[in-house]
Parts: sequence; structure tokens; C-alpha cells
Amino acid sequence: MPADDELVRRAKQGDPDAWRDLYRAHAARLVLWLGTRPSGDAAVAAEDLANEAWLVAAGKVAEFTGSSSDFAGWLFGIARNLSTNTHRRSQRRHTDPSAEPDAGAVPATEGPESLLVARDWVTRLLRHLPPRERDVVACLEVVGLDVEGTARALGISPVAVRVARHRGLKRLRALAPERPGQPRTASNAAR
Repeated sequence: MPADDELVRRAKQGDPDAWRDLYRAHAARLVLWLGTRPSGDAAVAAEDLANEAWLVAAGKVAEFTGSSSDFAGWLFGIARNLSTNTHRRSQRRHTDPSAEPDAGAVPATEGPESLLVARDWVTRLLRHLPPRERDVVACLEVVGLDVEGTARALGISPVAVRVARHRGLKRLRALAPERPGQPRTASNAAR
């Protein structure tokens, strides 16, 4: 088992500066990733799930062993479990969010709101993937986790991560709108 690095060791001891550094390193990516997962309850925002994941992590950090980069996989695993539980709870209560519009074309807006529009488009597009592929592509391509961190976050092997990434990206290429000036051919659709 790998030894804790200095940052994790300090966080385990309750050092607020260490927690702040871990938070800065992982908070934005965690919220972004949770936004790609269907929580099943429109009232539970990605920010709320991320906050709950941080609270659980703070309570269980003594059980964690590894480096600050391993911490991301562990934290994302906690968030995945919370998101899954929220989704199950909403299914029992029949509180499904409203239907999402089709993937459609890439949004063409200008200005600061373009990031929000693009994020929403990516989220809608990812929802066309099976859950494992969606989670893997979101971890690797959207929030930038590595294969090992993604495997730890999702509770699957690194080989399964690579296979799901390959399959997910292949499905997304088939769904994505064509690039201007690039005719749709059988080889483009199969890529």
C-alpha cells in the first residue's frame, strides 16, 4: 500500500491549509463531473452532491491511504456512490427530471455564457451513452482524471476504463454533428 504524501498526511491531521489545497485541486472537476451524471432529482444539484462528498471525505479521511492525486479517485468514488443513491431514491419517488432535448448541433453562442451552453451540450451528449461509458468519458475527457484515478473513482479495473473510453468515444463520434466542410461518409461514422 503506498504511503501518504505530505499533503494527505496533513489533511488527516486536520490541517485547514492542506484541506484547502486538496479542495482547490479537485473541487471544480468534481462539480463538473457530477453535472454529467444523472442524479435523477432536479432539486439535487451537482454542487450539493459535491459538498456532501467533501463532508463524507472529511469524516473518512483517516481510512484513506495514498497520494494527493490518488485522493481524486477516492473522492470521485464517494461522489459516485452519493449520486447513485440519489438517483435510486428519486426513482422510488418517481421524481424524474424533465426530458432532455436531443444532442443536436454544437451551440453557436458568443460571450461568457458560451461556456455554460457548451457544458450543457456536452452533458446532453454524454447522456446518450450507457452509464459506464458516460462516467469514464466524463472522468477522462471532461475533468481530466487519469486512467488509474478513473478506475478507483468508478470501482472498475484500468482495462475496463480503457475499453469503456474506446466504446464511448466511438459512440460519441457517431452522435456528434459533422464538422463544416467534412462530408459524412461511412468511414467518418465508424471512427
